[in-house]
Amino acid sequence: VLICAIMLPLATVGCNKTLPAAPDPIDDNFRTFYQIFVGSFSDSNGDGIGDLRGVINRMDYLNDGNVNSGKSLGVQGIWLSPIFSSPTYHKYDAKDYYKIDWRFGEEKDLVELAELCEERNIKLILDLAINHTSNQHEWFLQFKEARMNGDTSNKYYDYYSCVTDAEKKSGIQYQKIAGVDAWFECNFDGAMPELNFDNPEVREEMLKVAKYYLDLGIDGFRFDAIKYIYYGDTKKSAEFWEWYMDELEKDYPDIYCVGECWSGETEILEYLGAMNCFNFAMSQAEGVAAKAARGNTNISQFTNYIERYQDRVLEKNPDGMVMPFLSNHDMDRIAGAFVTENNMRMAANLYILCSGSPVIYYGEEIGMRGSRGSESTDANRRLAMLWGDDDLIRDPVGSTYPSDKQVSRTVADQIEDENSLYNYYCKLISVRHKYPAIARGDYNAVECGEKNVGGFLIEYEGEKIGLFHNTSTEEISIDLSQCTGLDGYVFSNLCDYVGVGTAKLNGTTLTIGGQTSVLVQ
Repeated sequence: VLICAIMLPLATVGCNKTLPAAPDPIDDNFRTFYQIFVGSFSDSNGDGIGDLRGVINRMDYLNDGNVNSGKSLGVQGIWLSPIFSSPTYHKYDAKDYYKIDWRFGEEKDLVELAELCEERNIKLILDLAINHTSNQHEWFLQFKEARMNGDTSNKYYDYYSCVTDAEKKSGIQYQKIAGVDAWFECNFDGAMPELNFDNPEVREEMLKVAKYYLDLGIDGFRFDAIKYIYYGDTKKSAEFWEWYMDELEKDYPDIYCVGECWSGETEILEYLGAMNCFNFAMSQAEGVAAKAARGNTNISQFTNYIERYQDRVLEKNPDGMVMPFLSNHDMDRIAGAFVTENNMRMAANLYILCSGSPVIYYGEEIGMRGSRGSESTDANRRLAMLWGDDDLIRDPVGSTYPSDKQVSRTVADQIEDENSLYNYYCKLISVRHKYPAIARGDYNAVECGEKNVGGFLIEYEGEKIGLFHNTSTEEISIDLSQCTGLDGYVFSNLCDYVGVGTAKLNGTTLTIGGQTSVLVQ
């Protein structure tokens, strides 16, 4: 049921304003997620490195237990970057999957965080890279020794993908084991050898890893680099993931998983039989959301894409969903793609008011910046969260991003300013939560005869709701009776709007302020 409300201009509504309190009713996986790069988020012990206790300490910032309280972001899911023992700052190369990296804390901290998330109806997922390990992992050390000695009786002899010089394939990266004709696969780095999933023992071992953390109370995983299980063979990789998820779901039917297939849409769709996958076409400076938010492309390019992509997802998997995002730990931060903060607000509208489960990268809500730069280091994309209090969190090793290019206002600054980007995100997320149809409905693109105004007719459980965006900087009025895609549906109530401007509905005339989105019933 849609509940309409009289809306005040954004300048008078902020996250520090108390909204009517109500429990979070969500009981499915259509959630607003928040990605945390653990080592850069919040430091609890003064060593300058983020840790699990730091995440626990910031839970009231993320979700205070009532998504409608108006006192937190109100996210309903948390994705933690890898936390396993590792020799690197990023932890995507596990040295021991069964140990929490000592810099991040202990297993009891993870259990406490999982319990806190459960109390607050938050899904907690771990980033799990199973395609490769660190070359310091005991498995690899045993494998290398077995290969050098020709010891085929060693169980680790076939633990990693390994070929002779004559067997090497084009497009695959290898590194030679000294003294023998053996080349192990290492598509990311020589220090990250690829496991051999033709070996049943490797498959079972990686099932054990996932089950270990599910038994601790974790809700699921973000699987890194899913196409690299059998790199270059999409069919075989997809079949592996279908097997893997089927095995996990036997014991954990409610598991929540999402895969990273950084590739074109056609390849991404091949994995949807196993799990949801991130929507990369939405992301980055030239993604469909950012291009539309800048107002220099026709909004129909965005709306038609969303309709088509949702249709393709549901065709592959009726239980699938769109997973939109603007940037993550492997990309330049999205704030750098815009000249004005208002463009950033519009981009946030386009993907957070969208089907499925949007994912916010930590710091996006305060406009943090960071890019690889001329020194080409990903550390610049994973800079320390700007809390503005006594948190001693530091930028990761190797970062070179100039401080004078960073956003000047911290979390502490922005919480106190009801017109800040942070408070805008709070408002935007609360609007998303208010209407179940936004996340769960069927999207049909609507064209209104204006380059910068368009939207969707969303249908969910017999209800219809109109979502319209104005990506220009000017107020625009449209006659809804003349829009294509509405099939004669008549709107009578303006339910909510969020943006730089305001909105009003007078008969069939909808007036939308610049860089503003509107919900009508």
